[in-house]
Amino acid sequence: MAIEWSDDIVLSELSDEPMLSEELNAIADRLASLEPDATPHVVLNLGRVSYLNSSNLAQLLRIRKLLAAAGRILKLCAVTDEVWSVMMVTGLDKVFRFAPDPMTALAGIQLEDEARGG
Repeated sequence: MAIEWSDDIVLSELSDEPMLSEELNAIADRLASLEPDATPHVVLNLGRVSYLNSSNLAQLLRIRKLLAAAGRILKLCAVTDEVWSVMMVTGLDKVFRFAPDPMTALAGIQLEDEARGG
């Protein structure tokens, strides 16, 4: 379920499977349909996600690619130990940006965006 934080940032509280795949697909499809200048930054709260499969990882990478193409930021937050271990094993801990909680992620994006002149 997506929650609009501002015109520029979307915070999405993700659920565990079987809903996770559908939620990630919906986010990616929505981002793909937007013009680059209308694309928001995205924070994904993974606090309720206990496992990521290869399909979920591919969906996250697609979302990251769509956002990067629009010059926007993706942050993952509240990552559980189980999800963090998947990120480390796959090397994706060096690909994605992380924050300990949603508020820190939102503040970090706002600061980065201001620093970039966004």
